[in-house]
Amino acid sequence: MTPLASDPNGAFRVLQRQRARAALASLFVGDALAMPVHWYYHPGDIERAFGGGIRKLEAAPIFHPTSIMSLHSTRQGGRSGRGEQGGVKNPEIVGEVILKGRRHLWDQPNRHYHHGMQAGDNTLNAHCARVLMRSLIAHDGCYDPDHFLAAYIEFMTAAPPRHNDTYAESWHRGFFANLVAGKPPRQCGAVTHDTPSMGGLVPLGPLAIHQFLQEQDGPQVWATCRTHLFLTHPDETLARIAAGYVALLGDLLNRPPDEDPKPLLQSAARKTLDLDLESLARRARVDCDVVGGRYSTACYITDSWPSVLYLAYKYLDDPKTALLANTNLGGDNVHRGAVLGVIVSLACGKSVEEWFEQLLESEAITAEIAALLAVR
Repeated sequence: MTPLASDPNGAFRVLQRQRARAALASLFVGDALAMPVHWYYHPGDIERAFGGGIRKLEAAPIFHPTSIMSLHSTRQGGRSGRGEQGGVKNPEIVGEVILKGRRHLWDQPNRHYHHGMQAGDNTLNAHCARVLMRSLIAHDGCYDPDHFLAAYIEFMTAAPPRHNDTYAESWHRGFFANLVAGKPPRQCGAVTHDTPSMGGLVPLGPLAIHQFLQEQDGPQVWATCRTHLFLTHPDETLARIAAGYVALLGDLLNRPPDEDPKPLLQSAARKTLDLDLESLARRARVDCDVVGGRYSTACYITDSWPSVLYLAYKYLDDPKTALLANTNLGGDNVHRGAVLGVIVSLACGKSVEEWFEQLLESEAITAEIAALLAVR
């Protein structure tokens, strides 16, 4: 008998929503906490810049020691020098189509990817997760790809921008390069070297949690999540990991109150990577043996997904320690942090409330989470 079937007084539904609310809050906390040291590839740089490392929400520094934003194309996904086809330059995407008024910041060496963002600011991908949440709320909980795409395009092309970020990942730039070239929105998902990256999983957390709360079964939820993923990240390698992520969220959300969540993470690691997570955690002396040692701290899903599973397994009962550890390991810690926050908080049913309340848009995010969880 399932917990819901034996829950005449709704106690398990209350627990589900407690888990869900904590998970969604931690998505935004994990993103904002890591923002000031996003893509710092040497943990020593983090320690020097922040007096021993990040311990609280911080603003983005002016100087970024390992920034290569100046090498990234402002005309499409990928790096600069790829913006010409047949001798014809593609139109400027950064500055003219998206990130209006911020193009000049891309040409400066060591410019921070999130230049000017304050303590508690969320990055662009977290804002796009909110765009998806608002789309679900507006449609009474029904996922509509076309409604999301219209909302996403409107949000990204607004002048002035409706967010404080300076950087847009390759997938954003590739999407709008395809859109400007005349492709229909559903066909604008771009394929670049970093399409299979952790950032693609960030919006799937809210979508999957919402669908599971509607009592949809696993295959139904994954079908919806796959549709959404391929709008922006059309890649089968990423989809295989994403399917495991979505299944893990369902297992954590719907498990009985007294069930240990660790075996669920072990199962997810075996199914997605054929990885013995318990052995990996037992053999690691320190976190950087795994994250930055065995696995790169870059965005690629083949490294970032096992890194997230390792950190979640080790710090399963302590979201604060988990998110601090992830942040101070550097690399693509923002997107790892968003996904890690969802997993750990679903497992323990709590977030880091002191940090959530310090987010710059905490009131708006609180209202959006409440509205999403209220949709039946």
